[in-house]
Amino acid sequence: MKHFLAFALLFATMMPALAVEPAERLADPAQEQRARALSGELRCLVCQNESIDESGAPLAHDLRVLLRERIAQGDSDAQAVKFLTDRYGEFVLLRPRIEPATYVLWFGPIAVLLIAGTGSAIYLRKRRLQPEAAPLSADEQARLDRLMKEGEG
Repeated sequence: MKHFLAFALLFATMMPALAVEPAERLADPAQEQRARALSGELRCLVCQNESIDESGAPLAHDLRVLLRERIAQGDSDAQAVKFLTDRYGEFVLLRPRIEPATYVLWFGPIAVLLIAGTGSAIYLRKRRLQPEAAPLSADEQARLDRLMKEGEG
């Protein structure tokens, strides 16, 4: 079992390295380094929770190749990313830009927490301010006892 866990850990750490195939790599080490940095920031459109650098999906492979082609043609990092976002939309970015179209994505969770916290605070305050029910008078208690006995019989 110990060897299995060690193998599983080793395999899990190698997964990102296995995604980029040798045939995809650029000959220029500086360009390849740029491509790896950029592909770590781009989302696999199939997996959606992995970068294209980590994903083994065929579409991720195509995106890696396309990115490397753009870099080899002389595109700057910004131009290469713009080409992909123009083609696939902002969803291809693992960290979308903060702009009006993504405000809900960035600020929605905070707004939901603030609304829920405010609602909870109002509810608890109203509940605390409500007067507790006064104890029953002796006549009311006697009447309640009599009604309870009638209901049992």
